Amino acid sequence: MINHGSLRLRLFILILTPLVLIAALLGLWRFMIAQKTAQELFDDSLLSAGLAISRDVAISGGDALSPTTRSMIRDASGGEIFYHVTGPGGIYVTGYAYPPAATNPSDQEVYKPQFFEALYRQEPVRVLKMTERVTIENLIGDATVTVWQRMADRNAFANELSIRAGILMGILLATLAIVVWFGVARGLRPLLDLQDAIDLRSPDDLSEIKRPVPIEVQGVVRTLNRLFGQVEKSINAHQVFISEAAHQLRNPAAAVQSMAEALQDAKTDDDREKRISELVAAAKNSATVAEQLLSLERLRQPTHQDQMEKSDFRSAVEEACAEMGVQILAKGIEFDVTIPETAVPVLGDRVFLIEAIKNLLDNAVKHGGTMLSQISVVLRCDGKYVNLTVTDDGAGLSPDQSEAAFNRFSKLEHSGGSGLGLSIVSAVAERHGGMIEINQVERGASITLELPIVL
Repeated sequence: MINHGSLRLRLFILILTPLVLIAALLGLWRFMIAQKTAQELFDDSLLSAGLAISRDVAISGGDALSPTTRSMIRDASGGEIFYHVTGPGGIYVTGYAYPPAATNPSDQEVYKPQFFEALYRQEPVRVLKMTERVTIENLIGDATVTVWQRMADRNAFANELSIRAGILMGILLATLAIVVWFGVARGLRPLLDLQDAIDLRSPDDLSEIKRPVPIEVQGVVRTLNRLFGQVEKSINAHQVFISEAAHQLRNPAAAVQSMAEALQDAKTDDDREKRISELVAAAKNSATVAEQLLSLERLRQPTHQDQMEKSDFRSAVEEACAEMGVQILAKGIEFDVTIPETAVPVLGDRVFLIEAIKNLLDNAVKHGGTMLSQISVVLRCDGKYVNLTVTDDGAGLSPDQSEAAFNRFSKLEHSGGSGLGLSIVSAVAERHGGMIEINQVERGASITLELPIVL
């Protein structure tokens, strides 16, 4: 038995896996947004610091920054700010020496703030360079303010944003996983209740399941109910068959026993020979009934595709007629067979097909009566079907007797048959997608077996 694992676990994985993937994509997106947000915030803080420094230098006339400005810059920037200020003519005013320079100076407007990345003391930094027209004492010219900040401070801020978002997302996923795990268990509760209800049933209880179940499980319950019905029907059919088979086998067995006892009491050699012949006939009849019962039981089994193969129905007719022809001719009955010269392909079980043909011929012999003198077999193709017709001039059989003739163990009149021959033919026809019918004739009986031809 193949174990496919827990349904609860499978549902849990199926539900949670796409959510985890989406969370991973959202995490990547959130990290990129955090990087961009940190870039924008720190650039804005650099710009604010640059403007504050520029105004403070202009107001103080080139002196160092006031403590208030320094405190404001440090608090607003989120990290240490470095600056360098030059006045008209490139004269150093205040700040740190040797500011970082752009690797590839741009050709943009002179008075437009320039952002770029560079190295300062072997550390990557983000730099803002801005130039303004200023007046310092009696000097009028361009003053340049260069402000920079370590990239590590920015990355730390971005990482902090990403970690906070990741922690929040992890908490949400963990909460969702717990909810899904217990939610799936609660959702599967009706299935477990259904299992418990079925476990409480006895092996003989094949009645329908009437327990209310969710819509998703109703198809399974309908299938189970249909299966229960089929199993119950099959069990009843087996019981009926066993009962009828026991009844049918009782008579041949009693006949064999009676003949054997009569053989023991035979007084003369002639009487003994007569009893032996009767015993042999009774034994053959008993064997025939047993064989037909076994054939019926095998025909009751479901048809598997690997048992059906393409074969020549014409050769099956020839084989059956050759085997039965000896017995028919030995009884002094005229036997005529008409078959086409070309092969007739059909899809089926060759053994069953031959057995059906032999039963048709055997039925004609056993039920023809004393008036039987001729049996004819005609095989002809009619479009997509092949028809095998067995006709005799015996006691006769009309179409209105079809139901009784094709039922198991039924006999229209007293004969040496078991009442199983035509029911076997009917079962073979049904198994092969064909049909059997009794034809209306003026004298005797005519039965046609029709099967589809394989092209």
